[in-house]
Amino acid sequence: MDVVSTASPPGARRPALRDSLRAVARLAAPVITAELGWMSMGIVDTVMVSPLGPAAIGAVGIGSILFMAVGIFGMGLLLGLDTVVSQAFGGGDDRDGREWLVSGLWLALLACVPLAGVLFVLDLALGRFGLHPDVEPLVRGYLRIVNLSLPPLLLYAGCRRYLQGVARVKPIAFALVSANLVNVLVNWLLIEGRLGFPALGVQGAAFATFFSRLYLFAVLAGAIAVLWRSRRLPARVAWTPSAGRLARLVRLGVPAAAHLLFEVGVFAAATALAGRLTPDALAAHHIALSIASVTFMVPLGVSSAGAVLVGHGIGQRDPHAAAGAGWSAILLVIGLSACAALAFWWRPALWIGLFTTDAAVIAIGQRLLLVAAAFQLFDAVQVTATGVLRGLGETRRPMVVGLVGYWCVALPLGYLLCFRLSYGVVGLWLGLCAGLMLVGLTLLYLWHRRIRTAVTARPLEAVPA
Repeated sequence: MDVVSTASPPGARRPALRDSLRAVARLAAPVITAELGWMSMGIVDTVMVSPLGPAAIGAVGIGSILFMAVGIFGMGLLLGLDTVVSQAFGGGDDRDGREWLVSGLWLALLACVPLAGVLFVLDLALGRFGLHPDVEPLVRGYLRIVNLSLPPLLLYAGCRRYLQGVARVKPIAFALVSANLVNVLVNWLLIEGRLGFPALGVQGAAFATFFSRLYLFAVLAGAIAVLWRSRRLPARVAWTPSAGRLARLVRLGVPAAAHLLFEVGVFAAATALAGRLTPDALAAHHIALSIASVTFMVPLGVSSAGAVLVGHGIGQRDPHAAAGAGWSAILLVIGLSACAALAFWWRPALWIGLFTTDAAVIAIGQRLLLVAAAFQLFDAVQVTATGVLRGLGETRRPMVVGLVGYWCVALPLGYLLCFRLSYGVVGLWLGLCAGLMLVGLTLLYLWHRRIRTAVTARPLEAVPA
């Protein structure tokens, strides 16, 4: 079974909220930088293809989110490493953490096979999505190249979860910041064709994404190799797969991956539905989603830090430390998301205008950002609560909450408002807003109930094996 926590060790004291906030912020800062670096690659692609027109912007947006709807499941499978590596690190078992990484890398490679099959089927079915005729061929060309980045992406994800679990996050930030330089360079060379390279348009952006992800894996693998050389262990780590460890990672990872898939998938479905609208509406949707995704990277980084520190507290058998870390992460994102909401509400047209000068796109996009301002707080709370629950080893209940909130509330309501009640793309976003509110509040309550069980010195309810 997974985490079972007991009362605090003798003599343990409750950490001050200020200390917990400081610890979360210190670990979260490089992770947020990394998340922003990850997201900025997509922003750069959007900006650099924008001279090609709204159809190119929309095609990159649809292609990116369709790929990530599949790739995110593979990355989610590796989220179980947050639990097991951070708890091993908290308990002082370095060798155990290394063996979990090896199992995680094996899981990444094994997951590539079925996920590549899903991507192949997705490519065959693209014509059934009802995309605008100016957009569909561009999406197809983009996807066929980006799909090649699946193996390095999943291997990178495994390395990243390990480094976060052992609180070595600076290499992650460096890798993602420098990967943006790789992305910009290849985009510059291939989108419009420079220095003798062919002008490939949106396919050039796809090649830039592939090389950037390959670079990310190489950098983190090198960082881990340097870290391992600096720590001498009495026994070598076996590189053969462990069926028991793989099974445990799958038990933790499948619900976490499903939750991610439900969330990313609902935005992918909304993007596919927006593809049925005009290119202006689709471009506005993609730009507004890109901007909202940038601010989302901040609570996502805090969520990762919260998951690690909660896991450290559990590994140290100190539920008060775990509770302090989790609540500090939640309080921190509430304050940060309020700032983001205010920025969206203040000048929505300004932010959309950073991506395009098309008046129609700006007019639609600023209305979407006002909706985004409304759901900032709930989106931040839901992702952070998911992370701190993962630190406890709780991944199944968030999966159920995500299924109901995103697919039984958000998407049906958005479809109704968009197509039946003629609200257009704004209606899609209103549906997403309602789903995020429901998920955020429910997961916050679930975290409150689970951590209260820990700090009252009763054993945490075990997550079934």
